[in-house]
Amino acid sequence: MSGTGARDLFTTMLRIRRFEERCVELYSAGAIRGFLHLCVGEEAVAAGVLAALSAEDAVVSTYREHGHALARGVPMESLLAEMFGRVTGCSRGRGGSMHLFDASRRFYGGNAIVAGGIPVAVGLALADRLRARPRVTACLFGDGAVAEGEFHESLNLAALWHLPVVFCCENNRYAMGTALARSHAETDLALRAGSYGVRSWAVDGMDAVAVREATALAVDTARAGGGPCFLELRTYRFRAHSMYDADRYRDRAEVEAWRLRDPVELLAADLTADGLLDDAGRKELEEAVGREIDEAERAAEAAPVEPVEDLTRFVTTTMDPEVAR
Repeated sequence: MSGTGARDLFTTMLRIRRFEERCVELYSAGAIRGFLHLCVGEEAVAAGVLAALSAEDAVVSTYREHGHALARGVPMESLLAEMFGRVTGCSRGRGGSMHLFDASRRFYGGNAIVAGGIPVAVGLALADRLRARPRVTACLFGDGAVAEGEFHESLNLAALWHLPVVFCCENNRYAMGTALARSHAETDLALRAGSYGVRSWAVDGMDAVAVREATALAVDTARAGGGPCFLELRTYRFRAHSMYDADRYRDRAEVEAWRLRDPVELLAADLTADGLLDDAGRKELEEAVGREIDEAERAAEAAPVEPVEDLTRFVTTTMDPEVAR
């Protein structure tokens, strides 16, 4: 990968990391309500996967999707407004943190149901294949989704129908609060996916460049008619499952050991060693990201909420009596 490409990955990861940290502050202050799932520690997955896709490709995500949306190009202002419940949010303030959606960028959620987005991704890929469109659908989900029936049904159909879909499993080793080895007899998820005839391999999910290269290979394979691919992106979340989670199921030493492989700082070190980033450049970038987040927060705070009279808009409809006949 070129130096410019690696620096772009770093910028994306830094934006995600600082955005998530601000979300913690806003949630603690009561500005963001409901559930909030952060991807601190998993930024290399979001940056690497999304960088390998074209604007015409589709993205289907899970409920831990802030980073995916940012990497896809959804504006911070739109994301924060959504989490604030404001009408200028990407889902008009109706979805919140778990239901970010932007059809103009082919970003189809945000899905609060574990594995709920996987069949959607297969449907999008099927539509593209039937219409002979050279598109790929990338579907991101956690390791917990591998235990769901939708996962197995979807991989089977994708392989059977030779669909252009790339399954991206963010294996952070804990489905909510249960360690992978306590719920799966076979913890090699790439091996399990391969049993369906899907080309599968594991990737260091803390290395953004490795993720980008692996995803590019999978996307090229699917786009060229090689069928679906599965990437087991081995990563780790530094924070609890959600802001409601007491996080008592992990040993502190384990978390600290993984922090030594912070994907943001690992790439920063590589860029510095290659002469592509210095202290002044890092400071300038940090300040630019900080201003972007500040502006997004101000815009979100000033945005209006949906009028009460529109409560059922997009929920129910009034059918024309003539049509009903």
